[in-house]
Amino acid sequence: MLKKIKNTLELVKFSHTVFVLPFALSAFLLAFYDKYPASFGTPFFYYKIIWIIIAMSAGRSGAMAFNRVIDRKIDAKNERTKGRTLPKGELTTLYGVIFGVISYLVLILAAYELNFTCFILTPFVIAFVTFYSYTKRFTFFSHLVLGISMAMGPIGAWLAVTGSLDYKVSVLGIAVVFWGAGFDILYSIMDYDFDIARGLFSVPARFGVKNAVIISRILHLIALSCLVSLYFMFNFNFLYIIGIILVVGLFAYEHYLVYKSLNNINTAFFTMNGYISVTFFVFIFLNVVYTNFHLRL
Repeated sequence: MLKKIKNTLELVKFSHTVFVLPFALSAFLLAFYDKYPASFGTPFFYYKIIWIIIAMSAGRSGAMAFNRVIDRKIDAKNERTKGRTLPKGELTTLYGVIFGVISYLVLILAAYELNFTCFILTPFVIAFVTFYSYTKRFTFFSHLVLGISMAMGPIGAWLAVTGSLDYKVSVLGIAVVFWGAGFDILYSIMDYDFDIARGLFSVPARFGVKNAVIISRILHLIALSCLVSLYFMFNFNFLYIIGIILVVGLFAYEHYLVYKSLNNINTAFFTMNGYISVTFFVFIFLNVVYTNFHLRL
């Protein structure tokens, strides 16, 4: 049983939830900060955050399970990925499908508990994030499709609280789109030779490794400019400035690692992007708590 749990967590890379969940929780806090500042700490607040965490975890797990199922034959031929649970036979394809379906059903339940808007949009979200797994077979824009899939997290969290969209959360969503696409381009460099040999599509395969790194930097600069603009949109305090300075430093160090050696891509992808999302959330949290404290005085 423990081995089955371990293999399941590996199947969906559950540890990678740290990439997107902090941005979703940031959007959750910003929605209260902007629309319902008097509702912090109320039952409504805690009810929403619990179901948002369930929705995010279930949605991402379902998407990853189907991604592994859809890519299992490709993964089995790739030296980097042939050790994954499905190619190795540690879990069956049927198990992956069933786990993915159950995860999506939990997502639908969570969306129903959040509000009607989230509930009716969930089938379209499921279709889109599942569709992502096919995109590298026909377009190098697959990185942007992944970024859009990731951005559905914070946008969905905002919708879960407010029931409607706002240009402010759209800017945060755009930041996540280009952040996710940028680091996915760097990650895909590791499959450069394999993608070319198999006729798969990616920015490195289409434009070369050197140009892919440049494109990734440009996308991350766009993401940073969006995050900086949030300071003015939400009238943040000095804590957000400190957070953004740290985030800029983490972005810079990520690209320095790749510039120093392509062998550092794993560290740049897994470690630095986790730090970026968590750091952003921590300083959003501190900013909101600080402001809310002063409003109560």
